[in-house]
Amino acid sequence: MVDKDPKIQGEGDYEATRRHRKKVTEFLENNDVEKAALRAAPETAAEAESMAAAEAAGKARAKGEDPALRKRESPRSEPSTSGKNSRH
Repeated sequence: MVDKDPKIQGEGDYEATRRHRKKVTEFLENNDVEKAALRAAPETAAEAESMAAAEAAGKARAKGEDPALRKRESPRSEPSTSGKNSRH
């Protein structure tokens, strides 16, 4: 028997996305996020340096952000009424 609705895996795993979203929502509803952030903050200068080094190592391996995410639409401008392609 062939499964007509195969599970999509990887970035397209919809069921995993639903589970993750549900757990995040439950966490946000049942926990004080600001307190959790304060508890996660480094307690010593050495710990802060270690965290910064780990972040730098991760960023060094990253390919960078997709430029399309930062691309801004250019403001619409009125067509030119002068120049070689103008009909006026």
